[in-house]
Amino acid sequence: PTMTQNQIGPQIGTGKSALVTGGSKGIGLETARALIAEGYRVTITSRSAAEVEAAAQQLGAQARGVACDVRDLKSVEVVLGKNVQGGPFVRTAPPKHFNWNLWQGQTPDVPYIAERSHYTFRWWREYSGGQMTDWGAHHIDIAHWAINSQPVKIEGAATWPDVADGYNVPKDFSAKYTYANGVELTVLDTGRNGIMFTGTEGRLFVNRESLSGKPVEDLASHPLPREAFQLYDFDNLSRPERVGKLDAIVNHVGNFFDCVVAKRKPLSDIEGQHRSVSIGHLGNIALRVGRPLTWDAGAEAFPGDAEANSHLKREQRAGFEVG
Repeated sequence: PTMTQNQIGPQIGTGKSALVTGGSKGIGLETARALIAEGYRVTITSRSAAEVEAAAQQLGAQARGVACDVRDLKSVEVVLGKNVQGGPFVRTAPPKHFNWNLWQGQTPDVPYIAERSHYTFRWWREYSGGQMTDWGAHHIDIAHWAINSQPVKIEGAATWPDVADGYNVPKDFSAKYTYANGVELTVLDTGRNGIMFTGTEGRLFVNRESLSGKPVEDLASHPLPREAFQLYDFDNLSRPERVGKLDAIVNHVGNFFDCVVAKRKPLSDIEGQHRSVSIGHLGNIALRVGRPLTWDAGAEAFPGDAEANSHLKREQRAGFEVG
């Protein structure tokens, strides 16, 4: 497997390739030397091009040096886009083929409005959370790959529509999350849709159409072979490289099946997806109560805050109770 320096200890001898950050001297250099002795091909990194090239020559033919800067992530900005606004909508009888009672499930029984169902259900807080849980589930998932922590504080601001029989998610919204490791995540409804990562040495932007920033530009002069970096916790390097939303999904789905066979954890595991979509719900709760909140991710509760905790579970309509 490909590895970072702090992963090497318990996994020596289980693969053929390794990545050692800070590998031009000291513990990093000696770790690379030990891996080569175990039969690995090693890529070492360092901020100094001269130092990493000299170290690679010292290690021999099984080593390759790459100059790169691995610094601290400070903040992430996610832009989701505006919630759709609309209404009042017309109440009608539901179509004969549509079981409106069953579709409503636990939510309050209300007259049928076509805009309450199918795609536009996401603009009603009874059924969804607007962009916070729509685009948010996708973008915050990516943000969490880099943040690698859990939020401890959430705050936000919103303006709300007041339209009878109309969409009721916020007209305007923003939220800020502070994580246990000090990273701040800001979620906005205005700007370029995507995720901006800001670290001590530069920025990286990604969305479904592009990937840009200094780390990407540096690949032009310092390209990495596929075996020198890690896409998944369990990588199947025999899969061909694919790019673009639809084509890349083939490998994304493939990772799930690879992990089923190997009994390993896939990139998109159950807990990771739960944590990602929970961030959207937590943001919406902060918007509704209108004040900063403290969050305990282990207990999944707002300590000592009855009002905020009351939003963690909906009132369940008779006949649709769970638990």
